[in-house]
Amino acid sequence: MTNFFSRAALAAVGMSVMATPAFADVNLTMYYPIAVGGPLTEVIDGMIDRFEADNPDISVEAIYAGNYDDTRVRALSAIRSGEPAQLSVLFSIDAYDLIEQDLIVPFDDVVKGEDGKAWLDSFYPALMKNGQIDGKTWGIPFQRSTIVMYYNKDMFREAGLDPESPPQTWDEMVEAGKALAGDGRWGLMVPSTGYPYWMFQCFAIQNGKELMSSDGTETYFTDPKVVEALEFWRSMATDSKIMPEGTIEWGTLRQAFLEGQTGMMWHSTGNLTAVKDAADFDFGVAMLPKHERPGSPTGGGNFYLFKGSSDEQQDAAVKLIRFMTAPEQAAEWSIATGYVGISPEAYETEALETYTEEFPPALVARDQLEVAIPEFSTYETARVREALNNAIQAALTGSQSPADALADAQSQADRLLQPYR
Repeated sequence: MTNFFSRAALAAVGMSVMATPAFADVNLTMYYPIAVGGPLTEVIDGMIDRFEADNPDISVEAIYAGNYDDTRVRALSAIRSGEPAQLSVLFSIDAYDLIEQDLIVPFDDVVKGEDGKAWLDSFYPALMKNGQIDGKTWGIPFQRSTIVMYYNKDMFREAGLDPESPPQTWDEMVEAGKALAGDGRWGLMVPSTGYPYWMFQCFAIQNGKELMSSDGTETYFTDPKVVEALEFWRSMATDSKIMPEGTIEWGTLRQAFLEGQTGMMWHSTGNLTAVKDAADFDFGVAMLPKHERPGSPTGGGNFYLFKGSSDEQQDAAVKLIRFMTAPEQAAEWSIATGYVGISPEAYETEALETYTEEFPPALVARDQLEVAIPEFSTYETARVREALNNAIQAALTGSQSPADALADAQSQADRLLQPYR
C-alpha cells in the first residue's frame, strides 16, 4: 500500500535526489471495517499493493477504521470535514441512510455498457438485494456472510450425539442442547449484543416471517410469528436451559466456543477461518436449523462510491472495486476469513476449489444463500434497528415480555417510518 504522506515528507527534506517514485496521478482514500477475527488488515494491504503495482498512476490509502459503526462515523466525518473518501466498505444495510443523505452514487450511473452490466450481474443475487433500491445498484458485495451454526464434534460424541448429523430443526437443536448442557457448559449460545437484530432475523424467518417490507417503509415486529420467535429465543434460557440467561457478547462468543463453554454457537461465517485456525478440537459447520422454513439473513459489508470525486477519481475507484471483487481476490478474502465468495466465479478459481475440497465447511454459507433473505434494512435504519435491538435485549434479560418489548419497538418504528409511507 502506497504511503502518500511518507513520500511527501521525504520530498520535503530534500531526499528527492534518491530514487523517489513519482507521485501517482490519482489518489484515493478508502475506509474499511473488520468485524471478525484474524490478522486481516494484512490481507487488504496485500491486495492494495498488487492493485497499485498494476496501476502505478493510482495511489490508494486504505484505512482500517474499526467495526462497522466506527468506519461509518470516520468516513462520514471525513466527508463533512472536507477530506472525503472516494469509496468505502460499509454495512450493506447503510444504503438507505447514505441515499437519504445524498452521499453516494449508484453504480449504474458510472458502470456503462455490456461489460458493466455483466459485472453487476456477476454476483450472487442474494448478496445484491441490500444494495439494490428503487431500481438502482448502490452497493457492491465485498465481505458478505450468512449466519451458520458451529458445533463441537468432540462434545457431540461425549454426549452420545452423531457428530455427522447436526440439528436440522428447532426441536432437534433444543434436544441436542439438552444433551450437551451440564458440567459448567452450555448447549447453545447465540450472541445478543453487537448485532442482535441480525440474529433475531434468523428466528423470525425460520418461523415464517420477515421483519420488514421490501421497500423499507414497514416493520412487522408485532406479528404473532415474530413475537413467537422472540419467545422461543428466550425460552432456550428460561425453559430449556440450554443457553445462559441474559445477553451473550458478540465479541467474546468465538473464544467461548473455542474454550468449550458451549457445544453449539450461531455466528457469522466471517469467523470461520479464525475458528479453524484456533480450534484444538474437531468441529463442524451447519446451516441454521429450520422451523417452518430454513433461513438466514445475509450480512456484512458492501463497497460504496461517494459523491464529490473528480471523474478521474471515480473511474479509479470503480477500477479498484472491480479488482477487489474479482474472482481471485474474492477467493483470497473468503479463504482468509470465511466470508462467502461473492460470485460463482470465485468458487471456480483454483485456490477456492482446492480449499473447499480440503475444507468443505467453507461451502456451508454459500449453499445457505439459496434460502437467505436480505439483512434488516429500512429508512431511518440506525434508529429503527436500535429500537429493535433494545426490544430483543429487554426480552432476553426479562425486563419486558417479548410481546411488550416488540410492541414498543413497533411503535417507535411506525413513528420513524411514517414520513416515508
